[in-house]
Amino acid sequence: MALPELTDEQRRQALAKAAEARQVRAEVKNRLRHSGATVAQVLAEAKRNEAIAKIKVLDLLQSIPGIGKLTAQQIMDDLKIAQSRRLRGLGANQAKVLIAEIARRG
Repeated sequence: MALPELTDEQRRQALAKAAEARQVRAEVKNRLRHSGATVAQVLAEAKRNEAIAKIKVLDLLQSIPGIGKLTAQQIMDDLKIAQSRRLRGLGANQAKVLIAEIARRG
């Protein structure tokens, strides 16, 4: 499938929208890292905000203080969550056990 041809204006709008989405995702990760936002709060926001819903669970976990790449991968393996899963793709049970696991480590 070929990409559609975009006018210069459409391309600028798409680039601006992508930059805004990256900014939102970076702010969410920063809140987790520094100001004590919880995974439950982020998951609730993901239901309302498409940009947040596209964050990979692995990236979200790595944003939590004390959880690095290997620990995040181990958590996801233990909870049987695919490494490529995004917040939008988490089932209700997966979200519950993820929140419980982070609280337990907390």
